Amino acid sequence: MRLIFVGDVVGRSGRTALYRELPRLREQLQADFVVVNGENAAGGFGINYDIFRDMRDAGADVVTLGNHAFDQREALVFIEREPTLLRPVNYPKGTPGRGSGLFDTADGRHVLVMNVMGRLFMDPLDDPFVAIDRELDACPLTEGCDACVIDIHAEATSEKMGVGHFADGRASLVVGTHTHVPTADHQILPNGTAYMTDAGMTGDYNSIIGMEIEEPLIRFTRKLASGRFEPAGGEATLCGIGVEIDDATGLANAVGPIRCGGRLEPVLPGFWNA
Repeated sequence: MRLIFVGDVVGRSGRTALYRELPRLREQLQADFVVVNGENAAGGFGINYDIFRDMRDAGADVVTLGNHAFDQREALVFIEREPTLLRPVNYPKGTPGRGSGLFDTADGRHVLVMNVMGRLFMDPLDDPFVAIDRELDACPLTEGCDACVIDIHAEATSEKMGVGHFADGRASLVVGTHTHVPTADHQILPNGTAYMTDAGMTGDYNSIIGMEIEEPLIRFTRKLASGRFEPAGGEATLCGIGVEIDDATGLANAVGPIRCGGRLEPVLPGFWNA
């Protein structure tokens, strides 16, 4: 199985890049399944229904969220009727929506996708490790699913790495989101799980993590807010990761970064000979 994960889509620029690049990537890399993190897609904060549907139409099988999951209030409503939109699984009981799901590829294979949020330097939710354990035990690789993807939306690299090793051998891919900068540590962990600390954002990199430069700089230098954060509007780079998964074990055979368009050096996973 070939799988693509696309990092946090930020604002209109990020959406434009996603809609332009993802259909081509999916065909070129012959991907069987695509997961996109969309939690910054609506003006940099949250997601709305129209954007969610456009992401699905562009080729996303599942859209994950994070700490901005409900910044757009309409998400509290439509997430209940959209099983392919996932908020963090470790939100308290009673929170609208769901944090994991079992989804089918076009040829009938089953992919477990889980969105989980870290607790270090973020508003703390329930224990992410307990939540991950529960979901993996309920749907183990090769028994309940053919592949498993965990989007760990967290601030601390240590916590993301902790989740990677905690799920090593039980998930096909553990990939970090939230910090909006692609890391260079894509690898296969000792027990076969593909890992990357952060997939990077799909947004304008002539920015401060996707936002126009002026307002963050004012806050850094003067410790005062002069206005709202606004997503940068230049040409975006689509960033993510590609994984080739062994059909027999559900574990990774190969992993590589994806970067398309915008300011960053383009790269595609070499093992796919794309």
